[in-house]
Amino acid sequence: MKLGFEESQSPFDSGSQQARVWTERWVADWMFCTNCGAPRLSQFPANSPVADFFCPNCSDQYEVKSQRKVFGSRVADGAYFTKIERLASASNPNLMLLQYDRDQREVRNVCVVPKHFFVPDIIEQRKPLSATARRAGWIGSNILLSKVPESGRIFVLRNGQPESKDLVLAKWQQTLFLRNQGVDARGWLIEVMKAVEAIDRPEFALEDVYAFEQRLHTAYPNNNNVRPKIRQQLQVLRDNGYLDFLGRGQYRLRLGR
Repeated sequence: MKLGFEESQSPFDSGSQQARVWTERWVADWMFCTNCGAPRLSQFPANSPVADFFCPNCSDQYEVKSQRKVFGSRVADGAYFTKIERLASASNPNLMLLQYDRDQREVRNVCVVPKHFFVPDIIEQRKPLSATARRAGWIGSNILLSKVPESGRIFVLRNGQPESKDLVLAKWQQTLFLRNQGVDARGWLIEVMKAVEAIDRPEFALEDVYAFEQRLHTAYPNNNNVRPKIRQQLQVLRDNGYLDFLGRGQYRLRLGR
């Protein structure tokens, strides 16, 4: 999808500044709210502390990260302690990852990570800036995309082709129940969701999830009852429509994940 406006409209000289103007314009012109489906997002004033856009209908906020390369396993973000403090906040933003081809003036991929997938485990603390740096001692953060399950990476645009809006909204709704969970509870649910995804079959058995017992114990070393915890989390996922219980220890992921 082309950005659709001329480079000469940008008052900035550097490529990165121009790209930010272009990509923000693309979001304003083309992006809908992945939470409620509203057709347009509104932009916050420049230099807002955390978010870049918000939905005028449901008030969900979005932080936009854009770059030329495809996003890897981690994304640099803002101040670490501020990010951690905001995890339980209703105003914590969703993360929008936008990858573009500057030469072709084209947005290639747009992926949104819903805010309910943000738990302390996916926020990495960076080293403090050196004493000679302009912001000496400042501690930034990285978002570890590799620790977000596939169901928490919802593509709106993939390889230049838009995904169905109905499918995007359906995928979003399938995990929205996580917002009603506390940060610690969300952490456990997300780890079990990742284990289920790693099985890589739409239908699976309880024993398949038990195979991840050691990994879950490593993630939560103070929990010595991992198997009962796994069963509890599968029940929560079942009760909230993420998967179906087929009986006799058999489960099936809901379609549309």
